[in-house]
Amino acid sequence: MILISGDAYVDHPSFGVVLIGHYLVQKGYKVGIIAQPDWHTERDITRLGRPRLFFGVTAGNVDSMVANYTASMKKRKNDEYSPNGVYGKRPDRATIVYSNLVRRFFPDVPIVLGGLEASLRRFAHYDWWSDKIRKSVLVDAKADLLVYGMAEKTVFEIAQTLEKTGDIEKCRTIRGIVWWTSRKPDNCYELPSFEEIVQDRRKYAQAVKLQTVMTDPFKGYFLCQKQDTRYVVQNPPCEPLDQRELDELYLLPYERRSHPYYEKTGKIPALDMIQFSVTCVRGCFGSCSFCALTQHQTTHVVSRSVDSVLEEVKLLTKHSDFHGTVTDVGGPTANMYGSTCSIRETKGQCERFCLYPKHCVSAKPNHGKYLELLYKIKDLPGVKHVFVSSGIRHDLVLHDPDGERFIKELVNFTPGQLKLAPEHSHPKILALMRKPPVELFLEFRDRFERYARSLGKKRYVIGYFIVAHPGETMRENEHLRRFIEEELSYHPQQIQIFTPSPGTLSTAMYYSQIDPFTEEQLYVEKSLKMRNLMKQRIIDNHKTV
Repeated sequence: MILISGDAYVDHPSFGVVLIGHYLVQKGYKVGIIAQPDWHTERDITRLGRPRLFFGVTAGNVDSMVANYTASMKKRKNDEYSPNGVYGKRPDRATIVYSNLVRRFFPDVPIVLGGLEASLRRFAHYDWWSDKIRKSVLVDAKADLLVYGMAEKTVFEIAQTLEKTGDIEKCRTIRGIVWWTSRKPDNCYELPSFEEIVQDRRKYAQAVKLQTVMTDPFKGYFLCQKQDTRYVVQNPPCEPLDQRELDELYLLPYERRSHPYYEKTGKIPALDMIQFSVTCVRGCFGSCSFCALTQHQTTHVVSRSVDSVLEEVKLLTKHSDFHGTVTDVGGPTANMYGSTCSIRETKGQCERFCLYPKHCVSAKPNHGKYLELLYKIKDLPGVKHVFVSSGIRHDLVLHDPDGERFIKELVNFTPGQLKLAPEHSHPKILALMRKPPVELFLEFRDRFERYARSLGKKRYVIGYFIVAHPGETMRENEHLRRFIEEELSYHPQQIQIFTPSPGTLSTAMYYSQIDPFTEEQLYVEKSLKMRNLMKQRIIDNHKTV
């Protein structure tokens, strides 16, 4: 098979196409990868010839529209996943563009879509950049199948089925795929149709809520949605890799370098950030409204074994570029490593959120196990420093009986600034974001910085914040401005304007102007000028009318 990606090729397990490629090679297949093909000609797309089984198409590690445009609708000046960070190597709506290019030159070869962009656009979705509802990317791209989530096992099963039968329609029974048909399947739960969503914004909120609640590997629901005369069908998610499978995946022979081709064209900026990072956990049950992870990786957390992580770090110490620092040991949420939930792991995710409005007692953290892992890495020969750079949930720490020890010990694994994401300060906006009260952030900060001082170390907590989230008016924006000025007393550097990207509850709030779960009516600021002003008021740190 041939995989096409919107990213430059970096042989590192943080890149989805690399994980899939190595996984398939380990299973005995030959895999070709075309990175950032020129979509204006046939030169790159035909470079490797015709694949025996299928073309796999992904926009890369990020949605191409997010990669190409800022929250102010301006074209970005650079792309961290391209040589020298040069902008313009990835087309808008890359999944569709690449798929159409393949179809033009290889009309009879099956096309399988995957990656974040395809995964989060698998049903009818609100597209902020065109300000309209778009159909499933599977339909727009005229592809045969779409794989969603972390799709190693799904893609492998597709390859096996095509190997045996040569018939792409035989793949329609595989978990973790989306396909289309002219007839509604008997066993699926029907979402509001594309036409209903276009005519009634509340139907969109309803559809996103149902996707969120029903997309779970342990529940096994089939979902479908009518789009014109066709039905887009989502099979139940593939079951997450278990610990053994996850261990094996991350110990495959990754070079942790960009392809030699780029020695002439320039370094890939993204590599500098992640070259010596280690993934120790997958999944996240935080379920923040503005985050699409729940729709992609699900809430089911799988942790790697300590032995596997240590073996990977030993390999890092032999890398010629390694100078003793493991820059991160984490995942979507680092301190969910080792956590368990008897309900989620047997019956699937509850309709309620694990950490909102309060911490569920069934969601059990294990910060002691995470600390054990960090110290064992630090004790390895050749390792000088180990840092935690992934996000952590400070509220999860505060609800763990072992949390006090974790806060104290975390000082030793922080490079200077510990970056947390309270996201806002106003209770109303935090509730819409499904984030904890800001008082917990302040409590964590005070404890952490007090321990740092007691050890004679300069360590500080820095907060990330989002403005213009659905529900925020100038009143709530002023609350945030005053909070930063009076409680944090520093000039904020990490202020983002909310971008309504596909697949999130917050985007459903933005489009429908209601909370999908409570049906509360919301104010939504849609003026680019006012959205920019909300950010500027925080940055300038003075009151602006």
